[in-house]
Order: sequence, then C-alpha cells, then structure tokens
Amino acid sequence: MGRIEALRAYRALLRSTRKTFAGDGVMLRESAAEVRNKFEENRHVKSDADLSRLLEEAAEASHFISNMIVQAKLTDRGGYEVKPGKDHAGATFEVPSEDLLKKSVSS
Repeated sequence: MGRIEALRAYRALLRSTRKTFAGDGVMLRESAAEVRNKFEENRHVKSDADLSRLLEEAAEASHFISNMIVQAKLTDRGGYEVKPGKDHAGATFEVPSEDLLKKSVSS
C-alpha cells in the first residue's frame, strides 16, 4: 500500500471535483487546491494503518462530492436552477447563502 494507491485516490478526487463543479472556476480551483493540500499534509505518513485510514477517507470524500453535492446554475432570469442526476438519489438539499452565491458568480 502506498504511492500508487494514493495517486489513484488523488486522481479520483480530482475527477469528482471536475465533474461536480464543471463550469465553476472558483470551486474548481479551490477544491483542487484543497485536495492537493490534504495530500501534501499527509505525504510523510508511512504506517499501513494510517495510510489505509487516509485512503478510505479519500474514497468517502470522492463519493460524497460525486453523489451528495449538486452545483446550482445561474439562469438567464437571474435565479438558480438545480438539476440533480441519478447519482444524487438520497442526497439532501441545502440552500447556500446569498453571499456564497454572489462570490461564485462574480469570480
């Protein structure tokens, strides 16, 4: 267990963020930076038990991003539209704050 598994987990997380946040430059950049930071923080981990735990957390994060987050899209009318896909069955709906929406649109 080690480098190859970590690289697979890293790539899976990046794929999840690219799919979920497609078209949202701010979230794409920020999520990629966060994924990179988390992997860099744990670069020194050598213990099989710790590696196993971290890889499981990465798999859970990838699943969560892909299946529990739906990106709202700004419509021509000035509102937001959410279109959950089949991947999102069972997800709960949480409305983001207006400040977060404005920040997302302005960037």
